Amino acid sequence: MGKWGAAWMTQLVFKYSSGQRNVIFGLSSSHAAATLAVIMVGYKNEIIDENVLNGTILLILVTCIVATIVTEGASKKIVMDGDQDESHINIVKEHDEHILIPLANMENMKPLLDFATLMRSKKSHYPISIVSVVKDNEQAEKNMAIARKNLDNIVKYASGSETEVSIATTIDYNIPSGISRSAKEVMADCILLGWPSASNFVDKIVGEKSESILNRTSANVMMCQFKKPFITHNKIIVFVPPLAQSEFGFEYWVEKVLKLGQELTISVTFVCDKRTEEATKIFLEEIKNSVPVNFKIYDDWDHMQGLKSFREDNAFLFYVSSRYGEVSYRDSLDGLAKKLERIHQNENVVLVFPSRVDNQHIDEYEDVQAAPIFRKISKEIGNMFNKDK
Repeated sequence: MGKWGAAWMTQLVFKYSSGQRNVIFGLSSSHAAATLAVIMVGYKNEIIDENVLNGTILLILVTCIVATIVTEGASKKIVMDGDQDESHINIVKEHDEHILIPLANMENMKPLLDFATLMRSKKSHYPISIVSVVKDNEQAEKNMAIARKNLDNIVKYASGSETEVSIATTIDYNIPSGISRSAKEVMADCILLGWPSASNFVDKIVGEKSESILNRTSANVMMCQFKKPFITHNKIIVFVPPLAQSEFGFEYWVEKVLKLGQELTISVTFVCDKRTEEATKIFLEEIKNSVPVNFKIYDDWDHMQGLKSFREDNAFLFYVSSRYGEVSYRDSLDGLAKKLERIHQNENVVLVFPSRVDNQHIDEYEDVQAAPIFRKISKEIGNMFNKDK
C-alpha cells in the first residue's frame, strides 16, 4: 500500500495517467535482492527467527509476481492509449525493399519464389536474395556443392518468370545463425520461410529453428505453407490479434497483403477487434488503397478456436502473430504454427511475425533460449494470480 500510495502521489503531482501510475507501482513494488540481504543479516545475528525468514521469502515471491503482472498490463494500456514511442516509424520505401528466402527444401522454393514475386514492390532496386546455409562440419564441402547446384536450378526457374534473384551460399555453425547473419548483411526487410517441420527432442529443449530465427532477427518474417495454386483463391482473409497496429512492422505486412490482393484481383477481409479496425482504416486512407477491403469483428483472442467460423473455401489465409515479449503477444499465439498445421492441412496459409525495433529485445548474444515448455509453466503460475485469466 505504501508503494501504491507513492505512485498515486506521483500521478497527482506530474498529472500522469492511471496506466503510467501503475507502471511506476509495478516497477517499484517488488522486493528481492536487498530484502533478502537484510533478512539474512538479521537471521545470522539471531535478531529474527525462521518464521520471519520464511515470511520474507513469501514476500519476495508474491511481490515479484504482482509487479510483473501489473507492469505488463499497464504497459499495454499505455500503448493502447497512444503514448507509445513515436520516434520509430517503420516505412520501407518501395525502391529499397529487400526480400530474403533461405533455401531449405527445393519443393517449397518455387511457390515461395512465386509468392515473393507477387508481393514484392515492382519499384525495388534489389533482387530477391536466396541464401543456402551449410553447417560447418566434416560434410561442409560436399553440402556446399549440393547447395550451389540447387541454387543454379532456382536461378533457371526465376529466369523463366523474369524474376531477378541474387544467390549466395554460406557456412555457419547452425542454420538459424547463418540465416540471421545473411539477413543483416543484405539488410532484409522480409524473410520468407517454409512451414516449420516437426521438431526433435533436442530442438524442443534448446529452442526450435523457426523460433531461433525469430529471436535472432528483427525483420518481418513470414512462414508459408502453400498447397494450392494461387490462382484458385477468390479472397484473402487476415486474422489480426489486438494491438497488432502498435507493432513496428504493421504498415509493411498490411501493404504486402494488399499488394497480393491487387496482383490476384481478389478482395481482402480483416478479422480483428474494433480498435485494430479503426487503425487499419486510417492507414488504408493514408496509402489511398484501391483493393476491396472488408472487416469482421472478433474479440475473444484468448480462444483461437473461434476463428474457425470465419474460414471460407478457396480463401488465402494470413495469421498475424507476434514475437515473444512484444506488445501484441499473448499466450494463445504460442505454438500457433503447429495449431494451424492441424487445422489447415490442405490450404495456403501464411503466418506473419511483424518486424520490431532493433536492440529493444533479448540480448543478441544469448543464443540458447528457454524451451517453450518452461515458458508455459511460468505463464501458468502467473495466471493463477491474474483475475482476468
